[in-house]
Amino acid sequence: GTEKSRGVQALAVSPNRRYLAVSETVAEQPSLTVYELSSVPARRRRTLTSAELPAREAVSLAFSPDCRYLAAATAPPEGHLTYWLWEKPRLMAAVRVQAPGSGICQVSFSPQDNAQVCITGNGFFKLFKYSEGTLKQVNLQKGEPQNYLCHAWLSEEEVICGTDTGKLILFETGELHWETSVEYKKPPRELEEDATIEEYESSSDVSCGLASEDNGSQQDSLPQISAVAAYSKGFACSSSPGVVLLFEKTKGKEVYKESQEIWLPRDLFSSEPKQSGRQDIICICFSPSEETMVVNTNKNQLYMFTMLSTDLMKEKAAYFAYLNFPLHSASITGLDICIWKPILATCSLDRSVRIWNYKTNTLELYKEYREEAYTVSLHPTGLFCLVGFSDKLRFISLLYEDMHVFKEFAVRKCRECSFSNGGHLFAAVNGNVIQIYSSITFENINNLKGHSGKIHAVKWSADDTKFVSCDTHGAVYEWNLLTGKRESECVLKSCIYSSIALSSDAKVIFAVGSDQTLKEISESSIQHEVPAFGVVYTAVAVSHSGHMVFVGTSLGTIRAMKYPLPLTKDFNEYQAHAGAVTKMSVTNDDLFLLTASEDGSIFIWKVYDKGGGILKWEKEVEYAEEVLIMRSDIEEKSQAMLDLQIRVKELQTENDYQLRLKDMYCDEKIKELEENFTQEIGSLKTEHQILQAEKEKQELQHQFQLSELMNKQAREVQQLESDSNQKLLMENEKYQELQVKSQRMQEEYEKQLHNLEESKSRAVKELTEYYEEKLNEKSVLLEEAKEDMRQQLQTHEEIKKQIEEDEDQEILEIKIKYERQLLEEKESNLQLKGETGVMNKRLNSLQKELKERNRDIEEMRLEQQKLQGIIKSLEKDMLALKTEIQERADTIQDKEKHIYDLKKKNQELEKFKFVLDYRVEEFKKQIESRENDIKTMKEQICEMEGELERFHKESTQLKLNITQLQQKLKATDREMHRERQKKQNMEALIKRFKTDLQNCVGFIQDSKKMKDRIRELYTKYVQQSDTVETEALDTDLQQEYMRQREYLERNLAALKKKVKDQEVHQAAYMRIVQENVSLIKEINDLRQELKVAHTQVHDLRSTLRLTKKKQAIQDTAPSSELLSSPAVLRLNAEKESEKIIEMQQLEIQYLRDQIQEKGQVLAVQPLSGGNLPKLNLERSHKTQQQ
Repeated sequence: GTEKSRGVQALAVSPNRRYLAVSETVAEQPSLTVYELSSVPARRRRTLTSAELPAREAVSLAFSPDCRYLAAATAPPEGHLTYWLWEKPRLMAAVRVQAPGSGICQVSFSPQDNAQVCITGNGFFKLFKYSEGTLKQVNLQKGEPQNYLCHAWLSEEEVICGTDTGKLILFETGELHWETSVEYKKPPRELEEDATIEEYESSSDVSCGLASEDNGSQQDSLPQISAVAAYSKGFACSSSPGVVLLFEKTKGKEVYKESQEIWLPRDLFSSEPKQSGRQDIICICFSPSEETMVVNTNKNQLYMFTMLSTDLMKEKAAYFAYLNFPLHSASITGLDICIWKPILATCSLDRSVRIWNYKTNTLELYKEYREEAYTVSLHPTGLFCLVGFSDKLRFISLLYEDMHVFKEFAVRKCRECSFSNGGHLFAAVNGNVIQIYSSITFENINNLKGHSGKIHAVKWSADDTKFVSCDTHGAVYEWNLLTGKRESECVLKSCIYSSIALSSDAKVIFAVGSDQTLKEISESSIQHEVPAFGVVYTAVAVSHSGHMVFVGTSLGTIRAMKYPLPLTKDFNEYQAHAGAVTKMSVTNDDLFLLTASEDGSIFIWKVYDKGGGILKWEKEVEYAEEVLIMRSDIEEKSQAMLDLQIRVKELQTENDYQLRLKDMYCDEKIKELEENFTQEIGSLKTEHQILQAEKEKQELQHQFQLSELMNKQAREVQQLESDSNQKLLMENEKYQELQVKSQRMQEEYEKQLHNLEESKSRAVKELTEYYEEKLNEKSVLLEEAKEDMRQQLQTHEEIKKQIEEDEDQEILEIKIKYERQLLEEKESNLQLKGETGVMNKRLNSLQKELKERNRDIEEMRLEQQKLQGIIKSLEKDMLALKTEIQERADTIQDKEKHIYDLKKKNQELEKFKFVLDYRVEEFKKQIESRENDIKTMKEQICEMEGELERFHKESTQLKLNITQLQQKLKATDREMHRERQKKQNMEALIKRFKTDLQNCVGFIQDSKKMKDRIRELYTKYVQQSDTVETEALDTDLQQEYMRQREYLERNLAALKKKVKDQEVHQAAYMRIVQENVSLIKEINDLRQELKVAHTQVHDLRSTLRLTKKKQAIQDTAPSSELLSSPAVLRLNAEKESEKIIEMQQLEIQYLRDQIQEKGQVLAVQPLSGGNLPKLNLERSHKTQQQ
C-alpha cells in the first residue's frame, strides 16, 4: 500500500499473475494503483486518476484477459463503471450504473473478450460491450430485480449469478437460460446428532418443546449464494455458512447438477465447536492447475481443499483443511515473548489465546475460551503464561498439546499483566491498583496504589527492582519494588498514554499517547519530544542494545528511528497493518520485531542495519526444547500405545492366519486346476487323434472326388469345343449377310440426317434468340424482387427495434394494469396456452414452408439451365413457372403479414408469461406443503408396520398358549380315565362288601359268628386293601400303557398325513407369503377371536381349578372315612363319591364340547390366515429358548 493509506477496498490480480491492482483511500482521497509483481520488491507502475468523474473508491476491480485493460466499479446507488487502458494511463469509457439500493457490487471481464464486461449488484445484472469509445449495454433486464451477490463467467457467453435468496441463475448472451434454488444445508455431523437427539426426544416428553424451538430457529435461516467461482468441470458456490457446493455440467434438462458438498472442519479447541464450522464464505478461488481450492471466511480464516481427491472420494461430503493454521478473527489485545524459547503469545477479542513460533512461522498452541482475553504475558521459561479475561486472571500451563488452567485470581477485566524478567513475580492491573504476586506461592506480595486513571501499560526493569506504569490521566510512575513506593513520577494531564518502553539500564522511559508525540522521560521529566507528523502513536518498543526505537501508529505503519531521537523527520516508515498497532515487542537478540494490530494480524519483522546485513548478537542463543505434559496424558498415551501394540500383535496373528488360509486355499485351488488341466489335456489329445483320423479320411475322399471331376471337365471341354466350332461357322455366314445390309442402310440414313440437321439448326437458332430475350427479362424482374426484399427486411428490423424500445415502456405500464386483472386473466391464460401451442405449430409449419419455397427457387434456376438443351418442353414449362412464381410471391407476402401479426401476438404472450411465472411460484409453495404431508403419511405407515409386527408377535404368543392349554386338557383326560377306573374298582369292591355284609346280617342273633364274620370282613377289606390296590394298579398301568400306545400311533399317522399335506401346500405357502396385504384385514378378525379366546381360556382355567379341588376332596375324604369311621358311615361316603363322579362326568363332557369347538376354529384358521404366523411362532419359540 501507499503512505497514509486507510485500508484496501479492492484487489485484482491479472490473468498472467504479473500485475496487481489496488483500490484504497489515501489522505481521504481514493487511489487506484497498479503494481508490477514480477519485480522484487513489487514496483508501482501506474496510478489511475480522472478529473471527469467524482472521486469515489472502487469496490471491485478486474483485469481483461490480455491484461491491457482494467475495469473498476464504485459502490451503488450512485455507482460508475470505468474502463481503463492502464498502461497509458487513459480512461477509455465510463458509464453510470443506476441501482435501487446499496449493496455488494462486482465487475468482471469475459474470459475471451476484452470488450465485454459484466457488473452485478443489488437489483441489476448488466452486460456492457466497449466499442468506439463508449460502453453499450448488451442485455435487457427482464423480470423482477434480484439482489445479485456474486457472479462468475463459465464460458464466453455463459454467466452464473448467485442471489441473496439462494437462487443460482445462468445467463447465456444476457438472456435467462437456467435457474435453480439451493436449499439451506446442515453439516453431516449435525444431521447425525439431530437424528440421535430426535430418537432421544421421542422417548422423553420433557425435551420436546426445546427441540421444536431449535428446529424452528433453524428453519428461519435462509440460504444465500455468498461466493461463486468457475472451473473447467463447472462451478463452485457457497449457499450456507460453512459449505461449498460443486456443480458439474450435465447433458440433461438440468444444465448443472450438484456433485459434492465440501464443509469447513470443526475446531475442537474452540469453545463452541459446532459454530466454528459455520462461518460465512466470502471468496472462492482455484489454482491455475485446478488442483487446489482456497476459500476465505468472514472470520479472517483461509481453508484449502485438494480437488484431486473429489474423483477418489466415494462419500458425497468432504472437508476443508486450514491453508496454514487458524488466524485471529478480531482485534489483538495482548502480545508477549519469552527468553528460553523462540515463541510469542497473543490474545484477542475473538476469545482465543495462541502461541506462535517466530523462527518457523508456525502456530504451536491454540485454544478458545468463553470470555474475551484482554492481556497476555509469557513466563521467561515459556512454560507458563498469564491471561487476563473479563471475569478472572488465569495462570495457565502451556502443555505439549493443550493449555491447562493451573490457578485463577479474582481480578476482573485485567487489562495489563506482566511477568518479571526473572519469572519469580508477576504484576496484574486491577482497576487503578497494580497487584504484585509471587509466581511460586501465588501470594499477593504488594499493591501499588496511586494511579487515578485506567492503567494502560506496565514494564519491569532488567534486574526486577524497578517497575514503570502509565495511565489515561497522563501519569507515568516509577516504582521501587523493594519498598513498594513511588520513586519518580511525570504527569502530563493533556495526554492519554497508551504504551511505554524502558531502556536496558532502566534510566530512560519512552512513552506515546494521544498528543501525537514520542516522549523521552528520565529523572521525572520529559527530556525530548519527537512529533508524529499528523499521526497518533499507539505503541512503542526499544531494542535491548538501546540503539533503535520502534513506534507503531494508528494507521498501521511502523516507524524505525535511531537513538538518540531525531527532532526532524529522520526515520524509516513501513506500511504494515490495516488498523492501529496495539502491541510491539523486540526479541532478546534484537533480530526480530513483533507487531500486532486491531485488524487481527501479527507481523514478524527482521531487523537489518543500514548496510543491509542482519544484526549480529554477541552470543548465540540456545533455545530450550522442554515441554510440559500432564501425567494423565502420559498414562493415556502409554495405555493407548499398549492397546495399539496388542492390537498390532492381534492383527499380525490374524494376518498370519489369513495368509495360511489363503495359502491352503491357493494350494487346493492349484491342485484342482492341475487335475482339471490334466483331464482337459488328456481329452484334447484323444479329440486330436480322432480329428486327425477324420482328416485323413476326408483327404482321401477329396482326392477321389477331384479325379472324378477332372475327368468330367475334360469330357465337357471337348464337347463344348466341337459345338462352338459349328456355331462359329454359322454366325460367320450371318455376319457377312448383315454387313452388306448395314452398308446400304448407312448410306440412306446419312442422307436423311444431313437434311434433318439443316432444318434443326435453323429452328434452334430462332428458338435460342427468342428464349434468351425472355431470360433477360426474367433476370431483371428477379433483381427487382431481391431489392424489394432487402428494403422490406431493413424496414422490418427498424420496426423490430422500435417495438423493442416501446416494449420496455409498455411493460412497466402494463405490469401495473395486469396486477389488478390477475383474477380475470386466470381463465384467459388457460385458453391462451392452447392458442400459443397452435401458433407455435403454425409458425414452425410456415418456417418449414418458407425453407421449402427457397429450395424450390434454387431448383428452378438449375432447371432453367438444363431447359436450354430441351427446347420443345421449355415453352410449356415457362408458362407454368410464370404462374407458380406469381402465386408464390403472393403467398410469401401474405405469410409475411401473418408472421408480423404472430410476432405481435408473441409479444403479448410474453407479457402474460410474467403473470404465469408468479402462479408457478405459488404452485411450487403448495407442492412443498404437499411433500411435507407425504412425509408425515410415510411416518404413519412406518408406525402401522411396527404395530403389524407387534400383532404378529401377540398372535404367535396366543397360539403357544393354546397349545399349552391343549396339552393340559390331554392331561386332564388321562386323569379322568384313571378316576373312572378307580370308580369301577370301588363299585366292584362296594358290591362285594354289600353281599358279605348281607351274609353277616344273617348271623345277627349269634354274636360269636357275627364277631368272626366282622373280623373276616375287616381282614378282607381293610388289611388287604393295599394289595388289592397294587394289583389293580398293575392292571390299570398295563391298560393305560396300551391306551397311550394306541393314542401315540394314531398321532404318528396323523402327523405323517400332515407332513404330506405340508409338502403339498409348500407352493401355496409361497403364494400366501406374497399376499401380505390381505393379512392386515385378517389381523383385525384375529383381534376379535383373541378376545374370545382369552375369555374361553379364563373359563377353562377356572373349571380346571374346580375339578382339581374336587378330585383332592374325593381322594382325601373316602380314605379317611374308610380308616376312621365304621361300616355304616362308609355307605354315606359311597353315595357322596357317586355324586362327585356324576358332577365330574358332566364337567368333563362340557370341557370336551368346548375343546371340539376350539379345535374346529383352529382347524379353519390356518387355511384362511395362511402360513405366515407359523414363521413368527418359530421365531418366538427360538427367542423363548434363548
